[in-house]
Amino acid sequence: MNFTQLNYSYFQTDTRKKLNLFVFLFPATLWLIFFFIFPLSIVLVYSFLERGTYGGVSWILTVENYQRLVNPIYWTVFFRSLYLAFLTTFACLLVGYPLAFFIATRPPQWRNIFLLLTIIPFWTNFLVRIYAWIVLLRSEGVINIIIQSLGISNEPLELLFNSFAVSVGLIYGYLPFMILPLYSTIEKFNFSLIEASHDLGANDWRTFTRIVLPLTYRGIVAGSLLVFIPAVGEFVTPDILGGAKTLMMGNLVQSQFLAARNWPFGSVLSIVMMAIVLLPIIIYFRVSEEK
Repeated sequence: MNFTQLNYSYFQTDTRKKLNLFVFLFPATLWLIFFFIFPLSIVLVYSFLERGTYGGVSWILTVENYQRLVNPIYWTVFFRSLYLAFLTTFACLLVGYPLAFFIATRPPQWRNIFLLLTIIPFWTNFLVRIYAWIVLLRSEGVINIIIQSLGISNEPLELLFNSFAVSVGLIYGYLPFMILPLYSTIEKFNFSLIEASHDLGANDWRTFTRIVLPLTYRGIVAGSLLVFIPAVGEFVTPDILGGAKTLMMGNLVQSQFLAARNWPFGSVLSIVMMAIVLLPIIIYFRVSEEK
């Protein structure tokens, strides 16, 4: 086989690989275009239009919708959403990491049982589970009855329709999303490194911070993203457990589209929320590239 034939054969192989790659990627690309890029483009266009007389949009270009963002009321809601999302992520990490570590270090038969217990809440509708917290947190609820029966407080505590109730609901709802990625990472961890660290004189804390934590950071970041991103845009939990006292960005977007029927300003709020959500994703990819 001469050089020309070899080059032609390589060209055919390379073309075939590119064609196969195109065939495999075409459905996903089509899906992204129609169900992500196209809807996002509509939202972006709507954000520069005026509100119609009876709702919807009027095809008149304006930047007034973005100027409304200087109102401190909206920034209060933004910061509250970020605060609750960070609090939820931190609390889920604080609870989920040791729990995932515990599950990953059990015998295989026990791991499956604990994982099943972790995902059992998903078998019940999310709304039903959130409404169940009303029974637990209300003035005549289970928690207040236990507190009063133990003599901790003579009066029922205000546990419902405030930021505390919203935080509890968010942590409860998104805790499995933190446990599962952490478990997946910790399960692959080489535990002989811990023994080697102890043999070299490191204590438990130094071993954890210098070996275990750096080698499981991918699970930490993945779990944090899976919790933080939906928590920022949450609207069901604050609507049910927070009442009208604890608005989050999701509630604000919902009210603009459904109640106020101000689609242009609702689109602006959606874009701001997406920008906030994209920030931790960009940080994650930057960290992954550095590692």
